Amino acid sequence: MLRQLRDAMAGYGTAQERLDRIVQLIARGMVAEVCSVYVQRPGDILELFATEGLRKDAVHRTRLRVGEGLVGDIAAYARPLALADAQSHPQFAYRPETGEEIFQSLLGVPILRGGHGLGVLVVQNQVERRYAEEETETLETIAMVVAELVAGGELIQENELTATEAPLGTPRRLAGTKLNGGVGFGPAVLHRRGGTVSQTVSEDPEHELERLNEAMSAMRESLDHMLDGYDPEESGEHLEILKTYRMIAEDRGWFGRAREAVGSGLTAEAAVSKVLNDTRARMQTVNDPYIRERLMDMDDLGYRLLQHLTGEAGSAESLQDVESFVLIARSMGPAELLDYDRDKLRGLVVEEGSYNSHVAIVARALNIPVVGGIRYLLSQIEEGAPVVVDGDAGVVVIRPGADFQSRIEESIATHAAHRKELQATRDLAAVTQDGAAVSLMINAGLLMDFDHLEAEGADGVGLLRTELTFMLHPEFPNTAEQRETYARIFAAAGDRPVLFRTFDIGGDKLLPYFSASEDENPAMGWRALRIALDRPGMLCRQLRALIEAAGGGPLHVMFPMVSEVAEFDEAKALLDRELELAARRGTALPSAVHVGVMLEVPSLYFQLAALLPRIDFLSVGSNDLQQFFFACDRGSQQVGERYDSLSPALLRFLRDVARQCENAGVPFGLCGEMAGDPIEAMALIGIGFRRLSMNASAIARIRLMTRSLNLTGLAAYIDTIIDGADHTLRNKLADFARDHGVRI
Repeated sequence: MLRQLRDAMAGYGTAQERLDRIVQLIARGMVAEVCSVYVQRPGDILELFATEGLRKDAVHRTRLRVGEGLVGDIAAYARPLALADAQSHPQFAYRPETGEEIFQSLLGVPILRGGHGLGVLVVQNQVERRYAEEETETLETIAMVVAELVAGGELIQENELTATEAPLGTPRRLAGTKLNGGVGFGPAVLHRRGGTVSQTVSEDPEHELERLNEAMSAMRESLDHMLDGYDPEESGEHLEILKTYRMIAEDRGWFGRAREAVGSGLTAEAAVSKVLNDTRARMQTVNDPYIRERLMDMDDLGYRLLQHLTGEAGSAESLQDVESFVLIARSMGPAELLDYDRDKLRGLVVEEGSYNSHVAIVARALNIPVVGGIRYLLSQIEEGAPVVVDGDAGVVVIRPGADFQSRIEESIATHAAHRKELQATRDLAAVTQDGAAVSLMINAGLLMDFDHLEAEGADGVGLLRTELTFMLHPEFPNTAEQRETYARIFAAAGDRPVLFRTFDIGGDKLLPYFSASEDENPAMGWRALRIALDRPGMLCRQLRALIEAAGGGPLHVMFPMVSEVAEFDEAKALLDRELELAARRGTALPSAVHVGVMLEVPSLYFQLAALLPRIDFLSVGSNDLQQFFFACDRGSQQVGERYDSLSPALLRFLRDVARQCENAGVPFGLCGEMAGDPIEAMALIGIGFRRLSMNASAIARIRLMTRSLNLTGLAAYIDTIIDGADHTLRNKLADFARDHGVRI
């Protein structure tokens, strides 16, 4: 079928005529009565462009919004959908002009090119048909061929797929997200990755497999060469990330899928592109920013592999004669950023990427201002245009006026002075002016995160996300593999404590080898401790590995998503059993085992009196707690920012948790985004929290804030405002900080 499609692509006639022949070929090859292609138009509209089996007069008349109907759902989430009874699905949207009411089954896949959604490819059958997984994969492969025609600019003009807010060449201000502070100014350079896929179907699979293996070796050697360019004694976040990035390049599961795609008849380039599309589809379903960024690392490696396959260099190699520049990218990985000359790079603007993305972390280590989250970025900034990157405000100004440019140098100098001030606090204690000590810890998930312990002067790891080990393995890691990972973590931490959270999988953290349930509300479904208690063998294997890895030292274990005391008792019994079995085997037991829970589900609050005598510590997981507390999906654009962390209701809740723990003599703390925001951390300290765990990059800011704070005055002030009916106390707390010289 792939050969037939290739011939049709290269055949006679207009692009529309070729697309019409292609849907006929696909319908026949997939043994389906219907094959349809929907192409995405501006305004997130999906237009029926060709069909075999539906009414021909519906072509170019039938339109759906992205997210509307089954076709719109496939486009919105960039994932396939296979339904034996499509019309009973709640997302089904009937279009009478198509005549599709006689077709019962549906299989649809997104048409993707370079990670961008171009449309949807659908086949339908009259009778009930349960499409096999292999059929879905086949249709995904076919969609890659169709993507070549859709993206070719003949069916729909390329400039229709993007939108700009103002004509190029005029001054514009683009609002984005702050990823790293500072101000930079220079001409725009559009980041190009190279690696264009010119041929999809392979004539010689064995030759293509050989090319793929050679490109993999070349890519790994290039990363080794990049690492060899640094002094062995040198350290820093960017080097640790690069080392981890090099480790990911050895991932057998990712490259195994590329080899399988070559075996199905694709060229090496098309096989890598297919795996890239699969990775991007997974990214669409993951809300956890930490997990999304690890998937973006895989995405970046795929593009580097494409460069080695095609011989096309990226834009970094063409800048030898440029004195300074601002880099503009849709997305990029940490190694790609390090390809550019740091002495010339003045700023970075990315369409995708979060505060915790590897590229943002590397940029912070190199003091590069970064702004992210600007849609249609590459269509709004032309090559060479003068650009100001204001990382403090999260704003990008294109072709700024003379008055604005005059303030740039002053802003750069101010930020440099503040950075030096933060660096000077690294070896100082986080103690308020009236003597209250606060323990500042980091959140971690990979071994590379442990370099921050020393670099930032952190007191330990307040949250170790153990599920990252599971997500980076092609299959469920056995006890020995987990033990080795945890032993390295203990060694990297030294004398500093590490609070190991047992695996929190499920929800939006899916494992490729583990079938989780399809919950209507994944965040509140079968995940975390609920999976662990239903699959106790998985939890016992992890607990056994932790006990053995501790090597006779202290061990801190905390269970996530505990909603009632009975769940904790069941999990604790499994831990006690593993300790007993370890003793029988003669394993060196931990010198002390500290067992805690994460308070994320509000129902557990009402059992604190029964819980606290059972546990050694408690950690509030502020991210999940807030979405359950406010019944608010934090990933939703409509309601994600509707409720504020400094709501008096939430602060009263947290203050009472702190008081109950203090009265019971149980150590407690908080991990999550609240801990890393200066004004929110100030409020947490004011209501009684003395242990905060955050992203490593926030440690210096929180330490500076803590040392400028008089706790007695703050606590008294909070008591006067916390019982009100305000939507948020943010403005009042900001006023307090300004009036009392608190560095927020």
